Amino acid sequence: MPGLIGKKIGMTSVFSADGKNMPCTVIEAGPCVVTQIKTIEKDGYEAVQLGFQEKKDKHTNKPQAGHFKAAGVAPQRHLVEFNEFDKKLKLGDQVTVEVFEVNSFVDVVGTSKGKGFQGVVKRHGFSGVKESSHGQKHQRVPGSIGASSDPSRVIKGLRMAGRMGGDRVTIHNLQVLKVIPEHNLLMVKGSVPGAKGSIVIINK
Repeated sequence: MPGLIGKKIGMTSVFSADGKNMPCTVIEAGPCVVTQIKTIEKDGYEAVQLGFQEKKDKHTNKPQAGHFKAAGVAPQRHLVEFNEFDKKLKLGDQVTVEVFEVNSFVDVVGTSKGKGFQGVVKRHGFSGVKESSHGQKHQRVPGSIGASSDPSRVIKGLRMAGRMGGDRVTIHNLQVLKVIPEHNLLMVKGSVPGAKGSIVIINK
């Protein structure tokens, strides 16, 4: 599906036509430049590779520098493949936020905020120990993690405490509230995973 790479600016709210105050996320979407066009004959599938945010030559290794030189574009910081663009694109073409229409729906992929090492109550929604008697002191522990005699081991996949967040998360069907082409801004209804300034992928 076609789409763009963008940067999460932050959240705000806008009023709808019927006076409702709607929370929305502001994304700087593009402009993205075409860095590679993949074909069935050469690569086995069709796709368009887009680049976002230029970077200096000194921050580009030699294989990447050759890749960008072949495309005739400046080195790009982020590369993502998309497919099924409506119009035929050539190397070096720019794709702007105008590929999205108001009131259409998009899927947004981002990396969620890291929460560090968290316990089972916060990480998995365990209830912990509620009302207790007999001197129960530990309120937020997982409890038993398996039987002793059989199977005499901890089953794979058991939910335990550990690192939380920092995962790739996709939010489906976010409504596009506003497109501002002169500033490359896209406003979508609701929240998007990630911190301010993080890179997101917007798919139509």
